[in-house]
Amino acid sequence: MKSYIETERLILREVITSDDEGMFELDSNPEVHRFLGNKPVKNIEESRLYIENLKRQYADNGIGRWAVILKETNEFIGWSGIKLITEPINNHQNFYEIGYRFIQKHWGKGYATEAGLAFVDFAFNEMKVENLYAYADAGNKGSRNILEKLGMHYVNSFEYDGEEEVWYEIKNPNL
Repeated sequence: MKSYIETERLILREVITSDDEGMFELDSNPEVHRFLGNKPVKNIEESRLYIENLKRQYADNGIGRWAVILKETNEFIGWSGIKLITEPINNHQNFYEIGYRFIQKHWGKGYATEAGLAFVDFAFNEMKVENLYAYADAGNKGSRNILEKLGMHYVNSFEYDGEEEVWYEIKNPNL
């Protein structure tokens, strides 16, 4: 597996243990979790456990969410990437999902789109996946806009964990 991806402004790489403070800054913000069940983390240990979970995904599936590092400052600004989802969601199972989450002060700067486009390219050209999927809270207009900028298409709405979600997909044009 590739060890990192470089874009114009970003370095995308596997999350490492020393990303814990950035991960805590990200996931302790209630605004970041507004469309994620409103359950921000309360202490850095929860962030460390999340990082260990990500490392297990890399080992088990060869892919997972990666750290997004701002080239200009070498700062952890969030995560993005592809995850193998094995549990059933919206009548799909064992599928690749693209996702992202950024520290609030970095919202609105195009980083999620920039990282997402790099991961769409990676999924289709390196991993050779047939389809890439994503879902978001139906009320999260920002996330929906990003998914559409990635070339994804709305498919349907569905309920997940008591919330209305929207399902998006994109097919690999090379297959």
